[in-house]
Amino acid sequence: MHDLSPRPDELEPIETASADELSALQLRRLRWTVRHAYDNVPHYRASFEAAGVHPDDIKDLADLAKLPFTAKADLRANYPFGMFAVPREQVIRVHASSGTTGKPTVVGYTRDDIDTWATVAARSIRAAGGRAGHILHNAYGYGLFTGGLGLHYGAEKLGCTVVPVSGGMTERQVQLITDFRPDLITVTPSYMLALIDEMERQGIDPRSTSLQVGIFGAEPWTNDMRHEMEQRTDMHAVDIYGLSEVMGPGVASECVETKDGLHVWEDHFYPEVIDPVTGEVLPDGAEGELVFTTLTKQAMPVIRYRTRDLTRLLPGTARPMRRIEKITGRTDDMIILRGVNLFPSQIEELILAAPSLSPHFQCVLERTGALDSLTVLVERRGSASPEQGTEAGALLQHHVKDLIGVTITVEVADPGTVERSAGKMRRTIDRRPGSRS
Repeated sequence: MHDLSPRPDELEPIETASADELSALQLRRLRWTVRHAYDNVPHYRASFEAAGVHPDDIKDLADLAKLPFTAKADLRANYPFGMFAVPREQVIRVHASSGTTGKPTVVGYTRDDIDTWATVAARSIRAAGGRAGHILHNAYGYGLFTGGLGLHYGAEKLGCTVVPVSGGMTERQVQLITDFRPDLITVTPSYMLALIDEMERQGIDPRSTSLQVGIFGAEPWTNDMRHEMEQRTDMHAVDIYGLSEVMGPGVASECVETKDGLHVWEDHFYPEVIDPVTGEVLPDGAEGELVFTTLTKQAMPVIRYRTRDLTRLLPGTARPMRRIEKITGRTDDMIILRGVNLFPSQIEELILAAPSLSPHFQCVLERTGALDSLTVLVERRGSASPEQGTEAGALLQHHVKDLIGVTITVEVADPGTVERSAGKMRRTIDRRPGSRS
């Protein structure tokens, strides 16, 4: 893999600013954001007053903890445009989440918001190793989902040639990668695995393609998955983070020279980590739920938005801005099985340690009588015999019991039989009575 670290003169000044310079900018922008939300969004005025706080109470960054949280339920309660802080006529684009329950969460952007988004997305692509003149194969979904257009605008701002493929049509995607010879690919990690499998099915060595960097986001993925994809493709696998309620992809990104967590672009997004039960702000280094306050959004500022993502805040390395550790899971994705908490990412780590098992898997929850059960459906690799797959499945079942502390069932399927996704992978299927999945 090539060294794609950017030169210092390629970075924006804020990417090398001192802590004092950054803090001063954050406080100025935070005070503007809180006032803007209070004056123009009835929800925020009411929630501030109910909490007994006022924009004038924000004297320093620590005062942010005085403000109430914003949750996805608040956005849904104000559907569709009740959270907008500018007249609807000034909103030039609307996106919406693809929530599985209830109404979608709607977000809006002014022209300045779109420019800010393109700026942080371009910064993220450059941090991952992208440069002006690179060809970027964008396999994120276009439309109401923020992934496709967010990275499209960022790549264009950076000066890349964008191939707006979107998701699906896997055979055609492989053909375009072969023919157009892109340098970069932006895609969910689970769909990248499907593309790698399709290359191998067609007799193409994934290590022989032109791809130098894969920028993967929209779902949690482990460092073991990084090693798997880098070994199979001979390209850098770099993480990107974002969510529509805060902006979209480009809120934070790994740097290709370190790949040690995602640097938050703190000049636009202020991060906190809280105890998900008590709401108490935790010190940097402690694991908890990630919370974001936007600092520059005009159309739809969000104050202390609870992401439900679990991570830690860490000091900066490749950039002075703080990092978030790779997302380990979500508080709402956690499986509670007979009193034991586990996440699909824990299962993934154990699967990737088994040479005979592929990374394609799903967790299926069912209920027999009064007891919940979990079955992990996982494919064996094409190079493994059915007997080797069965043996690996039994070992996986043992490791889950031994390391996580719960008994599960493992079913090892033939290659190509586990559900694929052109977007976010549906890792958990809940078939218990009353579930919504």
